[in-house]
Amino acid sequence: TLTVSDQGIGMTQEEIDKYINQIAFSGATEFLDKYKKDGASIIGHFGLGFYSAFMVAKSVDIITLSWQPDAKAVKWTCDGSPAFEMTDTDKADRGTDIVLHIDDDCKEFLEKYRLESLLKKYCKFLPVEIAFGKKTKWEDGQEKETDELNIINDTHPLWTRKPADLKDEDYKEFYKQLYPMQDEPLFWIHLNVDYPFNLTGVLYFPKIKNQLDVRRNGIQLYCNQVFVTDQVENIVPDFLHGVIDSPDIPLNVSRSYLQSDTNVKKISGYITKKVADRLKQIFRQEREEYEKKWDDLKLFIHYGILSEMDFYDKAKDFALLKDTEGHYYTYAEYQEFVRDQQTDKDSNLVCLYTHDLALNHAQVEAARLKGY
Repeated sequence: TLTVSDQGIGMTQEEIDKYINQIAFSGATEFLDKYKKDGASIIGHFGLGFYSAFMVAKSVDIITLSWQPDAKAVKWTCDGSPAFEMTDTDKADRGTDIVLHIDDDCKEFLEKYRLESLLKKYCKFLPVEIAFGKKTKWEDGQEKETDELNIINDTHPLWTRKPADLKDEDYKEFYKQLYPMQDEPLFWIHLNVDYPFNLTGVLYFPKIKNQLDVRRNGIQLYCNQVFVTDQVENIVPDFLHGVIDSPDIPLNVSRSYLQSDTNVKKISGYITKKVADRLKQIFRQEREEYEKKWDDLKLFIHYGILSEMDFYDKAKDFALLKDTEGHYYTYAEYQEFVRDQQTDKDSNLVCLYTHDLALNHAQVEAARLKGY
């Protein structure tokens, strides 16, 4: 068996009847009809998720004691059919235990490491503490259980805190938590908006290898700290990593719905603008540092210019060209720098470039001797 317990308000027999028997067994059609005007409210609705227990369990018990005075503990048992059994039982403390009797073909869900990986993926930042057994320690060559609960989630993740309270190390540490095998990020952006939509999060520019190693789906989407998906498209530029948390992104995250949703378009436009503003700020305030990171950064900027329609207009102010001497110029600075020497008889500005300085050394030297 696998047991999920809480010490919450529990349920009375009447509440089990209302929330479990009526909602879980009233039939999907009736339920969908009831909520067809507001599809978003269906997700996470009390009782509906209960169906999923029978995907892995041959039978399920609910043992619960309500917080209400003089309440009696109740046990509800069902094998997934509309028939169920409800009896009085004993329970010392208020709250609810849900006991899954795992089916023979789903025994993997009784393995510690399988459970741990699922909890880490889906519950890592839930706002309520989740304990997965007790912590262990090595003693006399053996792993022994301690009395301390093994809390597997961070209830106050970095994006919920104020940027003023955070140091660079906090952002780097959080990135390691999200992407354990990745190199240290180049820069990050802390998002915090409450109008015209709610959005918080932290976006990172990852350090990538020499080829265009842009990892799609590097973003994790949350709704009030509840994990939704890591298959995010059309909201955040593909080349970023990190977390966004918004109750205003529709949770039935089908791609067509996302594209047509006005909030998603607004959020996507806002994020693209914030990315450009942050890069421009770093370029203006820390140009030397920005130039040092340009070789890592340029793939993102170029990719953004090619893939995001509005990005070029913003990026042309901080996209750089590096000459054969290792000096950096913005597009405007470079045009101005070469204008006198490299304007032809038809008043066209001629720019010379090479993909490989060593391979084209002779041509580069010839051009340099002519003052280009």
